[in-house]
Amino acid sequence: MQWRTLDGQKLPEIAEAVESTLLREIATGNDLLICIGTDSQMHGADAEFATAIVFLRHKRGGFIYVNSEVIKNYKGSLKQRMLEEVSRSIGVAYELCPLFERYGIPMEVHADINPDPHFGSNVALKEAMGYILGMGFQFRAKPNAFASSCCANKIVQ
Repeated sequence: MQWRTLDGQKLPEIAEAVESTLLREIATGNDLLICIGTDSQMHGADAEFATAIVFLRHKRGGFIYVNSEVIKNYKGSLKQRMLEEVSRSIGVAYELCPLFERYGIPMEVHADINPDPHFGSNVALKEAMGYILGMGFQFRAKPNAFASSCCANKIVQ
């Protein structure tokens, strides 16, 4: 997977890029919150998944790193696709968690799942919440899951 900035600049290995970013932001005095989320979109028979790492500066805006992948002839159900999104976010969070802990940076994992049972994504809410919380991460669902429902969503549209 190739990580990049929103404007397309390719990043080196993601842990290395995130650590240098954390050091730069800490040196400039910014308080950070990291939010990680994944969204997906079906394009015919293909599913595109995009993951975003959102760096929020307290009262100073933010920026994101993204990656995306297209899976040809995706056969999964909506529930499987929602859980695949969560799994991708957790994978990134798990890889980067030691860095956030080392530098004392709080992190959340965002799920593009609606808590309202009238929406299709709700079929995966309990499993997604259990998976994220079980891994020891902060959980956010819609409407508070902006890393997945807004940031990653911009990549898969």
